[in-house]
Order: sequence, then structure tokens, then C-alpha cells
Amino acid sequence: MKYVLVSGGVISGVGKGIIASSTGLLLKTIGLKVSSIKVDPYLNVDAGTMNPKEHGEVFVLSDGGEVDLDLGNYERYLNITLTRENNITTGKIYQHVIERERRGDYLGKTVQVVPHITDAIQDWIEKVARIPVDDTMEEPDVCIIELGGTVGDIESMPFIEAMTSLRRRAGKNNFLQIHVSYVPVINGEQKTKPTQQAIKAVRSAGLIPDLIACRCERNLESSAVEKIAHFCQVDIEQVVVVRDMPSIYQVPLLLEQQGLIESLRSILNLQSVKISPNLIAKGRHTWAQWKTLTSTENKFFDTVTIVLVGKYIELHDSYLSVIKSLEHSAMRCRRKLDLQWVDAEHLETSTRDSDPAKFYKAWHSLCTASGILVPGGFGQRGTEGMIAAAKWARENKTPYLGICLGMQIAVIEYARNCCGLAAATSEEFNGHATDKVIMFMPEVDKQTMGATMRLGLRPTLFQPGSKWSRMRALYAGKAEILERHRHRYEVNPAYIDQLEKGGLSFVGKDDKGERMEIVEIKDHPWFVGVQFHPEYLSRVLDPSRPYLGFVAASAGLLEEIMRDAMNGNGSGGDVDCVVNGVDGISINGESQTASF
Repeated sequence: MKYVLVSGGVISGVGKGIIASSTGLLLKTIGLKVSSIKVDPYLNVDAGTMNPKEHGEVFVLSDGGEVDLDLGNYERYLNITLTRENNITTGKIYQHVIERERRGDYLGKTVQVVPHITDAIQDWIEKVARIPVDDTMEEPDVCIIELGGTVGDIESMPFIEAMTSLRRRAGKNNFLQIHVSYVPVINGEQKTKPTQQAIKAVRSAGLIPDLIACRCERNLESSAVEKIAHFCQVDIEQVVVVRDMPSIYQVPLLLEQQGLIESLRSILNLQSVKISPNLIAKGRHTWAQWKTLTSTENKFFDTVTIVLVGKYIELHDSYLSVIKSLEHSAMRCRRKLDLQWVDAEHLETSTRDSDPAKFYKAWHSLCTASGILVPGGFGQRGTEGMIAAAKWARENKTPYLGICLGMQIAVIEYARNCCGLAAATSEEFNGHATDKVIMFMPEVDKQTMGATMRLGLRPTLFQPGSKWSRMRALYAGKAEILERHRHRYEVNPAYIDQLEKGGLSFVGKDDKGERMEIVEIKDHPWFVGVQFHPEYLSRVLDPSRPYLGFVAASAGLLEEIMRDAMNGNGSGGDVDCVVNGVDGISINGESQTASF
């Protein structure tokens, strides 16, 4: 087994996840089987209880693991399926060691950070790195390890010590470290001193970076590269410049152009790895698709404007997988995505009274959008604004997609305005309401918050009589699909008949026919709600079907996309199914570069 460690210095948020994912993608293009592990040095056992406005979204895996959002990048870039064990936290490690100590596994010895915690980290990595993660079902050749946080933080020290020992355990030519550092520009001058200090700090901690990835807003001047190489005592070829790109999907191309594949091949002695000819051919095909999709050739497409009505919009990473799914679908539809952010509270009448400017600006964005998306979330705040958005979309024939809470919102709106249930609401918003059309799932633990929701990959069955369903057409007419879930509330079965008689069609249900999974309105260009989170399975070369249908409907291309899906020319097809010229996305009218 060969390991690539990606660490970071100077500041957090320099893009370790994208660099790690891009490195893994380049290794896959030459036919290697790649896995990935994310190390998070916080005490939480998992990311499930973390505030999305502070930490970003919680990414859910097929096995129900609630993990760091970077694992979503790994799955999207590498087209692999990871498990909860691929996300290591300080909480998990200490819990594991303490459980062993309670069982007497240490035979009465004093349990210490070194060697017991550090050995547990290494053992965990070595075990998980060998688990098959792709359709070959074979042991991976390389494992990418991303060390979260910043080298020098107290929380990271046990992991750094463990990585130092892992390099020795792995042996020569089996361990490579990429250290990511930020090069700021002050008064027009690129400053290399932070990177010099970062490399000094990481070396003093016992790690020896083989490559230095310099994050910067613009291309580094040759003098800056030479200064970093000189003072960090590396060859110029070991300094990789990772400047801001028009799209994060172009980062792998940037790394390839600087010879990263050859550096990896040389340092890890990849010539010694036996690679299947089939995987080499598959890797080349994938790379050809990727380059076609992310070509820098200027192509100008029509714009599709999507408004996201959410409650955590202060931090866009709260909806990272949603954004990526929209990007994947817009590229497939040959459209430039203009993503507008609307705070759900600003659509409510209380905001009109307190801040009319915010109210009318939010409604202007909503009313002029090509499509309206209401994603998942928790709590009552902003839900009346979401209901107003769903009502506007339904009445004005604007394409609507509701995810998890967004589906429940659509059901509440329809119950109130089309089924005579004026007081319809969710048990989450009012536990004493009379018409709780959304209820708490009876088997879920109300007292414990962590890992108690309905989580992971679960089946949805399209119902008899649903052949008209646009959603079903996008899934190529399949009778059963698998999607990932994360929710505590569901549509109340007591109201299903009344809602369906009123015109709301539950075209998809769970395998027992008890839980409503997909709701759709027939007499509408696109009005769909799904209880699951399809964004977790969206891939760059294979967009999520609900998102693809939504964006296609918003762009006036739904019939074409459905026809392709039914004919087997879906989103994961040949190169000619994808498009050139990804210029990033536009948020609230401003072009966004990949300053990740």
C-alpha cells in the first residue's frame, strides 16, 4: 500500500480537499485504484451534530455515516463509495482506545497518547486503506490521507506523530507528503515568508514534505518559486503552484500541466505497481471526458438562473453538495449556472414590516428565477418563507425542486392551499397542531441527537400508475432506485389519501409502501419533492437525476434530457454527452472563481 498525505499550513481553508481529490483523480487516470481518508482533529465522534453555518454541510455516506464535507469531494472526483470508517476524528480514536482499555486489552499498562493513541491511528488507517471502494472490489493501490486543520495546532499533534511513524512503517517509496501553504499578496508583492515558516514548522514536527503546493490568487512569479525552493531546501520541481482557477474542476488539469503525475510516479515508484490494462483504458477515457468537460476554451452558453431558498446561506458550504449537483447538471445541459441566494426569512411578511428592502429584493430574485430550489434543513426558522416560495412556484408554473425539508414544505403548502387544511404544518414546527401533515418518525430516538436519523442508502419504489412521472423517466423508467437519506420527519400516512385526491401524487415510496419518498404534480412543468438527498450521489460526469431534471426544466430542455435518459444516453454517457467551456458559476450576478 502506498500513501499520499496532504497537510496544510499558514491558515485553514486553503483547499487541501480539492488538491487531495485532484491528486487522487490523476492517479486514477493512469489506472491505479485509489481510496481516501479524511482526518479531522476535533473531539466530535462524527459531523452529524455540527452546526452547518460554522462547519459546512454534513455529508452522508451510503452506510449512513455522517462525515466531513471533503469526503463528498473524494466521492465526486474519484467516483468511489466510502464508508464512515474513512473519516477519522479524535473522538473516534479516543473512544476506540478507551473501549479497549475498559476491556483490559492493554493488560494493565498505562495508556498514553504515545504509543497507544498514535498506534491506534496508524492501525485504523492501514485497515481502512485496504477496503475496496470501487466496482473492481479489489484492494486499492494508493490511499490519499487528508489531515484536517493546520500543522502546529494542539489538536493535530497526535495525528502528526502518527503520520511520522506511518511513513516509517510504510517503507521507502511508499509514502509521499504534499504540504499546502498559502502565498499572500501584500501591496502587490507575493510574500513567501509564511510558506517558509510553515515548512519549518512541519519539519520540526517530524514530517518531511516531498511537494509544496502553493495556493495563490494569481500565478507565482518565478522569483517567488525560486525563493520557496531555496529557503525550503527543495528542488524547483517540488514546488507546485495552485492558483485560483475559473472552476475547481480545472485544478486537476493545472496539476497535470506541472508534472504532478511524473512526480508521484517517481517518488512512489509507481512503475512497480501492476496495473490492469482495463483500468488503464478506463482511466484514459475518464480523463478524456474530464478534460472535455472542463476545457478552458471559451464557449458562451445561455444562462439558467436558479434561486436557492435556504436558512444557512451565510456560509455557502452549508449547501456544498447541492451547489455541486447544480453545477454538474448545468454543465450537462450546456448552460451557465447563475445561482442566486435567498434567505428564507426575507420572504416572510415580518421582514416586509421590519426591512422592506430585504423583503422586496428577495421576492424579486424569486419571481425572476428560472427555477426555485428549497434544500434540507432543521427547525422552524424561515419555513413560512419557504412555503411562500413553494406556493409561488406551483401557481406560476416555475420549476421547483424540494429536497428533504423542501419536500415537506411542498406538502404543507399543497395541504393548506389545495386540500382545505389551512392549519397544516409539521410536528417539527408545532407539536400540538391539529393537522400535522408532517410527523416525527416513530422509531427515531427523540432524546439522542447523534446518528439517530434515518440515514444512508435506501430503496425507493416507483408506484403503479407512475409511468407519466418525469422523475421516473430520468431514472430510465426503473421501478426501483437507491438514494441516500438523512431525516427525522416524514409525511403523515393519515393524510396521504386526502392529499392524493387533491392532486398531489406520491409517485415514489419506500420498499414497504409506508414512507413517501417522491412527490410530483402532473400538471406542472416540474414540481418535484424528494425525501432523500440526491446531491450525495451526484458526480461530475454523472449528475444526479432530480437535479438534472430540475435544471433541464428550468432551461427548457427537459424533454431532450428525458429522451436521452430513456434511450440510455444519460448523464454518464460518452464524451459527446458532456460539454466544453466551464467558466465556473455566477452567484448573485457575480462571477465566481475557484478560490477554494
